[in-house]
Amino acid sequence: MKQGLFRLKYELDGETPYTERGSDAGAKLCVENIENDEVRNMLQHMAPMGYKEKLAWLIDQPQSSTIAILSMGADNPDTVRRQLEQRSPDLLFISRPLHTIELLDKYLYAANAALPDGAYLWCHSMTAVLRRKLLLEKYKRGIGDLLVLTNYLWHRVCPKLKLTHKLYFAITGGKKRLMNRVEMIGRLYRAGFEVVDEKFSDGEFFVVARKVKEPMNDPEPTGSPLIRLRRIGKGGKEIVVYKFRTMYAYSEYVQPYIYHYQSLERGGKFKDDYRVNFWGRFLRKVWLDELPMVWNMIKGELKLVGVRPLSRQYFSLYTPEIQELRIKTKPGLLPPFYYEAQTPETIEEVQESEKRYLEAYLEAPFKTDWKYFWGIVGNILFHRKRSK
Repeated sequence: MKQGLFRLKYELDGETPYTERGSDAGAKLCVENIENDEVRNMLQHMAPMGYKEKLAWLIDQPQSSTIAILSMGADNPDTVRRQLEQRSPDLLFISRPLHTIELLDKYLYAANAALPDGAYLWCHSMTAVLRRKLLLEKYKRGIGDLLVLTNYLWHRVCPKLKLTHKLYFAITGGKKRLMNRVEMIGRLYRAGFEVVDEKFSDGEFFVVARKVKEPMNDPEPTGSPLIRLRRIGKGGKEIVVYKFRTMYAYSEYVQPYIYHYQSLERGGKFKDDYRVNFWGRFLRKVWLDELPMVWNMIKGELKLVGVRPLSRQYFSLYTPEIQELRIKTKPGLLPPFYYEAQTPETIEEVQESEKRYLEAYLEAPFKTDWKYFWGIVGNILFHRKRSK
């Protein structure tokens, strides 16, 4: 799976390029590692089938305590609970495309509650890039570009805004709502599922996931340009920092997934992080994405120079020694590795850079921050150091 999926460079919306309807532009669906023999055999049998063939074949299969199928009409969380009540199947097929389900998060939470630990979930959705490709293939340039723009604003932006969400679903029923690959995977992880494999086929995006834990009990992410991120602050206290959005919605939940399959690059960030959107790459390059964090400085949660505020996932990757040093000070806007002549290449080098700064800061706070500030400014202005 690792070799097949993440060797690819995802384009546009963080997805595999899609060229021909019915072609498999993603990785081949791998099910060899699935422990349940019946589930593995069924998925292997379905692998060469088209989407309509899969549904027809599934409908003909006898219902059992092992396998359950949620029909196209099942779009309500309460319906999910009723259909799966007292079943606890080992494999759940959701035949309805996920992008058409209005209360999708609650729907997935209900599916999680109905499944035993280790059970598998099979689902699919049309994604934003696939829709874009189909429109550009069907219509001439100019008309196609205009349709792509209006399609994006109506079917992707409007469903995410509070002012237009209910109106959009009242008019469309959500049948052509757009989600990207990152958002679909993120929603599954938030709902307590771990992605086993993913595949682009028959003009849609398919995912096999496994229940590994209870759903996360946190506020629902928004599509707002201004986002709130939970980070580790001084004393190990969790703080909320503000940034302009540079990633697709639900990206924060995908972090364990891409960490498992991708390497970290210089600065301790993911190499070719497909969660970063088009505008995000620009904002990061000119440092504008972190401008709202000035408010965190005003509140006294951050300082100008200091180690980056980390998520719990990133924080857990650090050694206990560096973790202990980190929580003795406030995080900062300008990280110490931008002071270095050579930007650290690995997470170990980042930790060494932070250790040098933190030990010096704890001994002489003002002197250290003064020296690091001007060193960082010089590197940004004259050596073209940039945020990533």
